[in-house]
Amino acid sequence: MTPIDHPSAWLGSRIDYRAEGLHTLNAAEVAEIDAALAHLRRQGDLDVPAITPATFPLPTLAATFRALGNNLRDGRGFVLLRGLPRERYDVDDMARIYFGIGCHIGRVVPQSWHGELLGNVVDVSDVEAEARGYQAGGAQRFHTDTCDIVSLMCLRGAKSGGVSRIASAAAIHNRLLETRPDLAATLYGEYVYRRMERDASLGNNRLIKRVVIFSRETGGFTCNTSGSYPNRAVAAGDAVMTPLQVEALDEMERLAASPEFHLDMSIAEGDIQFLNNRVLLHGRTGYEDWPEIPRRRHLLRLWLYCDDWPMFPANQGVHDFDDHRGWIRQRTPFMEFPSRYLAAMTARQAA
Repeated sequence: MTPIDHPSAWLGSRIDYRAEGLHTLNAAEVAEIDAALAHLRRQGDLDVPAITPATFPLPTLAATFRALGNNLRDGRGFVLLRGLPRERYDVDDMARIYFGIGCHIGRVVPQSWHGELLGNVVDVSDVEAEARGYQAGGAQRFHTDTCDIVSLMCLRGAKSGGVSRIASAAAIHNRLLETRPDLAATLYGEYVYRRMERDASLGNNRLIKRVVIFSRETGGFTCNTSGSYPNRAVAAGDAVMTPLQVEALDEMERLAASPEFHLDMSIAEGDIQFLNNRVLLHGRTGYEDWPEIPRRRHLLRLWLYCDDWPMFPANQGVHDFDDHRGWIRQRTPFMEFPSRYLAAMTARQAA
């Protein structure tokens, strides 16, 4: 219950991401990425788990990307990588490059019971019966995922809108200490989460989890939150949230969504965003999309763990490594490649 004194405790109204966290690749860096892609392609048609620092070598950029990871931990908590010439590569080569860069920063983990190591973030809610939040269109509330770094690469922009919106959980924490310390204390207490049923049954088989939103267990401040999981627990009769617990979640969302706190970041085609998932909340604005699936707003997503960061608190987040071990068994070869994914979804739409 003391203020967070860290560069990640920023107010979006006072900073410019272009000055604070933009890295534009120069010609030599793009050439090194091209050489790594060529090296990878010479190994044959490799699936994404076979993309490693050895098969996607970056002799000088590897150190740059390691430093990027340190900056995410010790600095503002966000980096936008720009300068990759989107028009030069097809969607599958973009995926190979993205995964190759990601594996130089952290360890890639699966994102759901499907076992996908590379998420396709595109609105397929009209053809996918059990669409998750990242498979549906429209605005997205502020939340965190369960990883150290969450990352997005933009393959195709929306018809209009769809801006990435981020906010500092550390800054929200500090404001609550000033104005509503009772709500801050509540967020350090336990909430009951009800997970998605298949995530649980195909993972560690634990459907209910008790979590804290704010934690100092690792020595530094960490935040992990989602509005949907505690509400699922209440709806299923697993828990009853107190009025203070409800108010604390609502006030977090209200502050994050306010112009004072949030920072809008335009991710153009070819850009890659990296966020420190432990201290930043993320969401997106509403957007207008195209009716044809291959033309829709399409981003790729990575969840990364960094072995040199402190361990993720056991009482935070909804997933763990036992889940990852179970989920990866559901994965099928090459399932994440965008061309295959779009072809499958387009076939469903036609049917």
